[in-house]
Amino acid sequence: MTDDELDNLFWNALSGAQAPFSIGNDRVRRFHPSIGPLAGLRDMSPESLDAFGELVRTTGVAALGLIGVIEDVPVPGTEILRGAEGVQMVFDGDAAALAEIERALDDPRIVPLGESDYPEMLELALLTQPGPFAERTGDLGRFWGVREDQRQDGRLLAMAGQRVRTASHVEVSGVCTHPEGRGNGYAALLSRRVAAAILADGQCPLLHSYADNETALALYRRLGFVERARVRFTIYGPPA
Repeated sequence: MTDDELDNLFWNALSGAQAPFSIGNDRVRRFHPSIGPLAGLRDMSPESLDAFGELVRTTGVAALGLIGVIEDVPVPGTEILRGAEGVQMVFDGDAAALAEIERALDDPRIVPLGESDYPEMLELALLTQPGPFAERTGDLGRFWGVREDQRQDGRLLAMAGQRVRTASHVEVSGVCTHPEGRGNGYAALLSRRVAAAILADGQCPLLHSYADNETALALYRRLGFVERARVRFTIYGPPA
């Protein structure tokens, strides 16, 4: 993937590899609302912004992540609900980072998560707010978790998985830990497990974080991720 394609990552994913999970047209696409609010624009033309406004009015709350934008972009016929600066990071780890990723593959604490786990995954995401997450976000890729006392029926303490996908890049996403599970290194462990699966498929891991979440950013740097660009995330809703 070229830099230009990463600059418009969400559109390229939603109109390409993840088109089956999206709705929209040749100017704007979004994940189905049951999967999440992320959307992408083909370009920043007035016609595309108008198309996005129509999509919000007909399908509900949606979010844009725009590179090269420092303020929330007004969209006709919508209301800005929230905006924040984010960071797009790509994996550029050295041999030590790769070795740690390899070790995560054999960690007995990690369990795969599937459709039967979706309600508990959503509950954890709503509690911890790792970013956009909905009932069927798990449809987008593989997720792993850590359960209390390593029991299959134990409470889900942490999770991470795959979200945005192109031919060459896959996003590590949904990284979160229950308050009672923090301090055990689960976020790092599960992020490495997700990255291992992405690398094994011949793709490059990437991720997004809020720019003011220095704890998360420091973790991702330790894992081998480097900042590529700043992203303006804005959530839009139909007019009140």
